[in-house]
Amino acid sequence: MELRHLQHFVAVAEDQHFTRAAERLMVSQSGLSASIRALERELQTPLFVRTTRRVTLTPAGRALLCEAERILAQVRAAHEAVAAVQGVLRGMLALGSEQCIAGVHVAGLLASFRREHPDVEICLRQAGSGALAEEVAAGRLDLAFAVRTAQEETDQLRTVPLTSEPMTVLCHPSHPLAQAGAPVTPEDLGGEVFVDFHPDWGPRRATDTVFAAAGVRRTVALEVNDVHGLLDLVDENLGIAVVPRHFRHKRPSLTALPVKGAGDTVYQTVALLPPEQATSPAARALMGLLHRGRLTGTCAMVDPCMRRTSSSRATAVSAKRSTRPSRASAPTGSAPAPPPTPIPSPG
Repeated sequence: MELRHLQHFVAVAEDQHFTRAAERLMVSQSGLSASIRALERELQTPLFVRTTRRVTLTPAGRALLCEAERILAQVRAAHEAVAAVQGVLRGMLALGSEQCIAGVHVAGLLASFRREHPDVEICLRQAGSGALAEEVAAGRLDLAFAVRTAQEETDQLRTVPLTSEPMTVLCHPSHPLAQAGAPVTPEDLGGEVFVDFHPDWGPRRATDTVFAAAGVRRTVALEVNDVHGLLDLVDENLGIAVVPRHFRHKRPSLTALPVKGAGDTVYQTVALLPPEQATSPAARALMGLLHRGRLTGTCAMVDPCMRRTSSSRATAVSAKRSTRPSRASAPTGSAPAPPPTPIPSPG
């Protein structure tokens, strides 16, 4: 079995078409077909069901695809490891991320990475946390930024914690919940119309966990696959949403209410990586850059919403301090403030 046979097989499986796969690989269609037939003869089983419009994988083909992708990823990692020892980081960084993930500013992090490693090609894919975990475990992604899921910490997957936060209810200002203005429990929301994400998304999984733990059933009437679509529906008072707390900064016109009884860390974001020995040099470099950025507070790499939260707190503290009367502004003729009482030395 040759590596080029596996490369050709994976390309056909991805494109579900011999002609498109041949064009992408820049080989002749007859040569690609011969390569697949050679692989099928060696394995003594058909790998594709061929029709006039497309090809689909047989059960044997599906079983091979996972292993072929993992083998090709390991070969690529081996090439990149040798290049890294020689002082050159090159190859590809295949990264996955959920939308609006907390704890990392993906665009800023990738911009900093590209400046440091211009010879590395960056490939980014957005998906739900469940799919991202499967992609990393299968070797199709070098790492992913996702929400903690049930698949983490397997033989093929490890996690690095990023941040955690509570969930928050977002509703229209005219909604009865907003009029009450009080924290709510899952029981208070049992009869509400919900806007939420696809079940594979991290925030949806976190919300489902909260309601399941409370024994409260809920129905998601409006399901979306993007953050701004969710906020638009809530803004039109078509339903309420239970989302990570940092989402409230994306639409200040909505009312945000704390969720009681849900714990303080129900939304936890992590970096998903393969086992240490299988982690690519590019993934190691990206995680090292993120770690340095978090230690130094580099704005380009941390979550803008988290920065906004910290900035708001700092502004509030500053405003509170500015309202305190200072000694310099005491009225003329008033007695000077007594000197501070010295603290005696111990012993």
